[in-house]
Amino acid sequence: MADMHPKKERTLVIVKPDGVQRGLIGEILKRFERTGLKFVAMKFMLPQAEQCWKHYNKDEAWFMLKGNRIVEDRKNQGLSIDKEPLEYGKDIIQSNVDFFTSGPVLAFIIEGNQSVAIVKKLVGGTEPTTSDVGTIRGDFTVDSYALSSIDNRAVRNLVHCSDSPEEAEREIPLWFDESDPVSYRLIQEQVLYDVNLDGILE
Repeated sequence: MADMHPKKERTLVIVKPDGVQRGLIGEILKRFERTGLKFVAMKFMLPQAEQCWKHYNKDEAWFMLKGNRIVEDRKNQGLSIDKEPLEYGKDIIQSNVDFFTSGPVLAFIIEGNQSVAIVKKLVGGTEPTTSDVGTIRGDFTVDSYALSSIDNRAVRNLVHCSDSPEEAEREIPLWFDESDPVSYRLIQEQVLYDVNLDGILE
């Protein structure tokens, strides 16, 4: 990966079941496409539970951190605490797995310079209510950590995107075969990447 040209950086994006069910696929794709990033693979599928657990790839320290936050939230809301923090933490991933497998998703690989960072900027923060206006999550949904915690379910935030180039490299093989991405050239890449813009003028 270190030897790869920056314009070949790839990231994984998944329109989650709520994005599919709310008819937002076209709007979401358009936001990525108009940046100049390139779609190189796309798959409409029903995720499997084992695939999703591998995708989330969380360890015990993460479960404890998140579980302690849930315990604190429940205390502040006057709700009963009937599990250890570790179990509450595991419940987060289980609820995400349940959500991911509840209906079809659209998974795709996007390629281009700084694709991970640009996609993250367009998608917005994980919690919709605190995502910036102009982001996908900020513009199209109203969910929050507090509400999802009370309801004991996953946050419905429309889209998954890789958090780093290294994470994208780990996630992509969970959703796509090595032969799935298509190598091709977009005409607009000449304007985006060619050093001297040779060949634009006739």
